[in-house]
Amino acid sequence: MTSELEIGQIVNTFGIKGEVKVKPFTDDIKRFDKLKKINIEQKNSKKEYEIENIKYHKDMVILKLRGIDQIEQAELLRNSYLKIDRNEEEPLEENTYYIVDLLGLSVYTEEDVLLGILDDIYNTGSNDIYVVKDSLGKQTLLPAIQDVIKEIDIENQKIIVHVMKGLLD
Repeated sequence: MTSELEIGQIVNTFGIKGEVKVKPFTDDIKRFDKLKKINIEQKNSKKEYEIENIKYHKDMVILKLRGIDQIEQAELLRNSYLKIDRNEEEPLEENTYYIVDLLGLSVYTEEDVLLGILDDIYNTGSNDIYVVKDSLGKQTLLPAIQDVIKEIDIENQKIIVHVMKGLLD
């Protein structure tokens, strides 16, 4: 498991006083209220910033960071990723996982047949979709619902799924 969690991406500036607009990578956008500082990763460098102010605009988070006081400074942070130390997070509810911990897990059927590796996860609104890629690069899309995802075993790097009729056709 990684020691840091990616919680958003700076997608634009906001106003002229150095604020940045963040696309959050979380189900609970209000979790930003608990943050005092944030690590911003750009290319191969990372820097810690203190958060001065947090606002919400539609589904975006507007952050004012200490030391970023002009639009030109904020512009340099565009496309950067926000990271926090995993230890700063509150424990997850049972059967809830960070996407970063699921990506790369081996996906097996209940009959112990390897379908592939969990390559991506995206949200459709009603539920997540797991993108499983086999050794030939073929993708299988699995709805992340209780009828399909039977077991997630982070420790053994394994997901067991029930293949419903029509999922692999």
